[in-house]
Amino acid sequence: MKITLCTSCDLGKTDFAAILAKALQAQHLSADIAGVECMSGCARPSTIAFRSAGKTAYLFGDLTAADLPDLITFARLYAASPDGTLADARPLGALRSKAIARIPA
Repeated sequence: MKITLCTSCDLGKTDFAAILAKALQAQHLSADIAGVECMSGCARPSTIAFRSAGKTAYLFGDLTAADLPDLITFARLYAASPDGTLADARPLGALRSKAIARIPA
């Protein structure tokens, strides 16, 4: 799984990528986390994208550090899904309303 965090937004300017990496490792989830300058999500800043080969990709915005538990839940469900789709988004908590895009594989 590849996770990309916007480094132009407030969340990306913090050590959130390292915190996220540590939280994923604690859940035995493997991810390549990278930062990129501006993901063009400025209308809903502090964006993060999740993608894997052959899976639907997701872009979330309006993120804060408080979304970490929901991001970990999403990563766990995403990793377990064969095609990246989730049958039920309710376990994602507030993250459900922070989805900007779902991009088919």
